[in-house]
Amino acid sequence: MKINSRQNGIGKRSSGFTLLEMVIVLGIIGLIIGGAISVMKGVGEGAAIQRVRGDFSALGSALKMYKINNGFYPSQAQGLKALVTRPGGAPIPKSWTALADKVPMDPWQNEYMYKFPGSKVATECELITKGKDGQLGTDDDMSSQD
Repeated sequence: MKINSRQNGIGKRSSGFTLLEMVIVLGIIGLIIGGAISVMKGVGEGAAIQRVRGDFSALGSALKMYKINNGFYPSQAQGLKALVTRPGGAPIPKSWTALADKVPMDPWQNEYMYKFPGSKVATECELITKGKDGQLGTDDDMSSQD
């Protein structure tokens, strides 16, 4: 009886992956993940900027309501806290009501700055964020009057 080497598995190539093929596939997956992470960093920054704009809008609406109720904006010394707690210093509001539960922080966990009169429109209040770097006067600062 003649034994065929193909029947007993000798000389037959296995159907698994080689180490080289696995390294190549893992390298490609690594490149794809690295590219996705770098793209997502830009998306996160865009979301932070949109959040600042939303906060400017919400706080601006609350400040306008404060002005409607009292006839004036809070002083710069009273700041945004006048939306949460009744201010004690001048000018004293006559029809004060709480217009916010708390003053929000910007996306980088810094307090929003409040100015009255504003830098560009003196009859309106201005909200400012120092941006990601937390330093005032740099390119990433944002103002509600821009």
